[in-house]
Amino acid sequence: MNRSISKYFWFFVGPTLAAFAIAFVLPFLMGIVLSFTRFTTVLDARWVGLNNYALAFSNPDFLNALAFSARFTVTSVVFINALAFTLALFLTRGYKGTNVFRTLIFMPNLIGGIVLGYIWQFIINGYLSIFGVTITVDPKYGFWSLVILNCWQYAGYMMIIFIAGIQNIPEELMEAAEIDGAGKLTTLTRITIPLIMPSITITMFLSITNSFRMFDQNLSLTAGLPAKRTAMVALDIYNTFYSRNGWEGVGQAKATLFFIMVVIVSLVQLSITRKREVEN
Repeated sequence: MNRSISKYFWFFVGPTLAAFAIAFVLPFLMGIVLSFTRFTTVLDARWVGLNNYALAFSNPDFLNALAFSARFTVTSVVFINALAFTLALFLTRGYKGTNVFRTLIFMPNLIGGIVLGYIWQFIINGYLSIFGVTITVDPKYGFWSLVILNCWQYAGYMMIIFIAGIQNIPEELMEAAEIDGAGKLTTLTRITIPLIMPSITITMFLSITNSFRMFDQNLSLTAGLPAKRTAMVALDIYNTFYSRNGWEGVGQAKATLFFIMVVIVSLVQLSITRKREVEN
């Protein structure tokens, strides 16, 4: 049986691997190489070494985008996971209509980012119009609008992961805790949370990476206004690459730096949360 399977392995896997290499690996490697060059097209690339990286770090828009993205990510991760976990606890208590509520709460995750941005821009501007302002008047409006949008979009998705983790906790363990007189808070902190750490690891990873690389919602909701002060890193890279002639290489350098930063942050988070995981 194993020989039969191995015989056709490359027949089924080969086309997928080839497509992945052509569509992702090669462009990614080319992007890293181009980050060390000055170019307008791939054919006229000229090597400039680390000059693009120096320009990236000396660019105030990029530094502002990094700071804004960091603050946004920390805030979003806290709110998304707190909201998702609370909803998961509520929707695993056997109340009537639970499945309907799960579906409704999950549905925003199915809507495209551009559409979400315009929907929330309409809603928030409608509310702010009461005070005679718009979302682009002050960076704080844009910041909290993006946080609200991000929570609304991803809380339902993270909730499903938390629900799976909670439902995987052995019932006899919860019954034993109740018999021993453990209160709800003790059960939550000493049993539920430690046993769903694998779910927390996943939700933390997804919420961090999704928040850091947000682009569509940022573009349609604030477009970086006012004065690029609500532009996140992905939007700043886009603006650098397509809006400044001769800065394509700098845009590639920013993209490479952004990739490295996200990988480092994600690996640190995975290392910390995995150490806290326990076996059921």
